[in-house]
Amino acid sequence: MNELRDLFDGLVADIDAVFLFSPSMSDFEPITEGDNTVIVVGPENTVDADHFVELPIDFTDLEGRVRFGIEGALNQELIEQGDEVVCVSGFMDGGADAIARIETDDFSPSGVYDLFVNSRAEPGVVRDVFEVAVELGKKGQKGKPVGALFVVGDAGKVMNKSRPLSYNPFEKSHVHVGDPIVNVMLKEFSRLDGSFVISDAGKIVSAYRYLEPSAEGVDIPKGLGARHMAGGAITRDTNATAVVLSESDGLVRAFKGGEIVLEIDPEEY
Repeated sequence: MNELRDLFDGLVADIDAVFLFSPSMSDFEPITEGDNTVIVVGPENTVDADHFVELPIDFTDLEGRVRFGIEGALNQELIEQGDEVVCVSGFMDGGADAIARIETDDFSPSGVYDLFVNSRAEPGVVRDVFEVAVELGKKGQKGKPVGALFVVGDAGKVMNKSRPLSYNPFEKSHVHVGDPIVNVMLKEFSRLDGSFVISDAGKIVSAYRYLEPSAEGVDIPKGLGARHMAGGAITRDTNATAVVLSESDGLVRAFKGGEIVLEIDPEEY
């Protein structure tokens, strides 16, 4: 910890906050001895920090963790636009793998924090759907890549802006995403056409839905097809979130408000 303390001497003198990513208590306590605001970012607040941003998913890349932490702190008004912060990540045996000094004026929010925390659907539901899409992206169907579209939240309006392509296997059921058995069912049904519609609380409302929102004005990157266009359009016309697994490039993308707010490679997650 002396090595980490020495590094801090030149880094934290004039900064507004220190971000610690999933620290242990031995990492946390010496840093709180200074005058800086300390913000802990992680799946759980194991060190009982006064300022905490919860990570809803395991961002395997440092940039994803840092971006989510800063967006969360800005949203909670723990820091302000224009502040200068130091991010410390990757604690191992009392040392830090990465220390970065960041000016929030140079930081462009992606909307990833808003995706999980301020979506109409419960954050845990968005996380569960995201993890189903990632798992499907890793394994595919019988070793072959597949595409899938999950629309989460504002289910009544989504149903009104779509039509059935086939019999709805979930019509009279009360199953929820996140249940391991249900997740297996979702993966099996994903090989057929249409989208899944999931309620704010995670109930599977329907499969095989053909989305019919207007695509006018929806801008998606070149190379992405109808599934992504539909996902973007439905989130612009409703308060839903869309999670799309691309069959062509294998990436998982999340849409909110008609925009892509998160893109992850399942093989690196």
